[in-house]
Amino acid sequence: MNKKIGMNKLLEILLISTRLGLTSFGGPVAHLGYFHDEYVRRKKWLSEKDYADLVALCQFLPGPASSQVGIGIGVMRAGMLGGILAFIGFTLPSALALVIFALILQGLELGHIGWIHGLKLVAVAIVAHAIAGMAGKLAPDLYRKGIVLFALIASLLWQTAFTQVLIILIGGLVGYLLYKQSSNEQLLPLSFPISRAFGAACLAVFFGLLIALPLLREGVSWNWLAMTDSFYRAGSLVFGGGHVVLPLLEREFVSGGWLSTEQFLAGYGATQAVPGPLFTFAAYIGAVISGWKGGLLATFAIFLPAFLLILGTLPFWDALRRNKHVQGALMGINAAVVGILIAAFYDPIWTSSILKPIDFAFAAILFSMLMYWKLPPWIVVLTGAIGGLLLPVIPS
Repeated sequence: MNKKIGMNKLLEILLISTRLGLTSFGGPVAHLGYFHDEYVRRKKWLSEKDYADLVALCQFLPGPASSQVGIGIGVMRAGMLGGILAFIGFTLPSALALVIFALILQGLELGHIGWIHGLKLVAVAIVAHAIAGMAGKLAPDLYRKGIVLFALIASLLWQTAFTQVLIILIGGLVGYLLYKQSSNEQLLPLSFPISRAFGAACLAVFFGLLIALPLLREGVSWNWLAMTDSFYRAGSLVFGGGHVVLPLLEREFVSGGWLSTEQFLAGYGATQAVPGPLFTFAAYIGAVISGWKGGLLATFAIFLPAFLLILGTLPFWDALRRNKHVQGALMGINAAVVGILIAAFYDPIWTSSILKPIDFAFAAILFSMLMYWKLPPWIVVLTGAIGGLLLPVIPS
């Protein structure tokens, strides 16, 4: 009987998370709203307090916050297997759609396809919209605006493989020094069914892979290992939301010669049209490079840090999140990632997409559709693709 109940729980998790994966448009904040409505209000799998505490943890960690919340809920409901099934259901629909999109584009000369240029202009609007929202929340005062400016300048003028990591570390240090006594947030205790020993093991694996994969990559010339390292590091170092993965992946795969700017931005634009987590953009990149197997590897590698971090930090989170020094460091880190994202907005997005005045005019329309008219992203993407076909015939 217990085994039957357990199987029913697992099947229910898979079915509900798959439905969310097929219908959750709008990015991480919208995903959290869908999760709350389904898991807290309708299913009552966890309380308002537990959900709020879990969201607080996932906002604190690097990686895809909404995916980590989904994983955490699955674990709370049915253990490790529940977390895995919750992840598969929420992630598979968009990952599969983007792999198919990548395979369709293989062999096409993307620079001469109008609707691809339209998707690049969608990327301009989407990232500008993300920056507008993040900057107001994450850099409201002069000190954090200064961190944003530093991160922006450093990202543009000092482009190395380690630039973004160093910027994040410096942002965290400055935030720690400036804001270590600023936070007076009252936090409720958090309970979660994971032992400290298991959590410590997950954190050891997380940091071990973060150190070992680049070293192995230097010593072994194997494309699959290099891809795993690049995607794993991208998934490990993203603070501030899914859009921030853009500069990390661009630096790894466009600057590294794995794919063209046109391929990269076309995939990023298409990612806005599908439901589910933005991190499934990695599935598109992997499929462009190495077919469906590359898409599978990329998805696994970029989401693995999310699994290890959420499972590793839960047992220690209650004490950690009450620490004002940690909260101050996070304030600086969040400001730094805004600067990194602005730099990526200029290069490669703006420089490769806004080629004529009419491009800027159309991008402004797409941005207004998102920012002011509050239209769903898939409508903006469809408009961008159609507009890209029409732009060449419009006098300019």
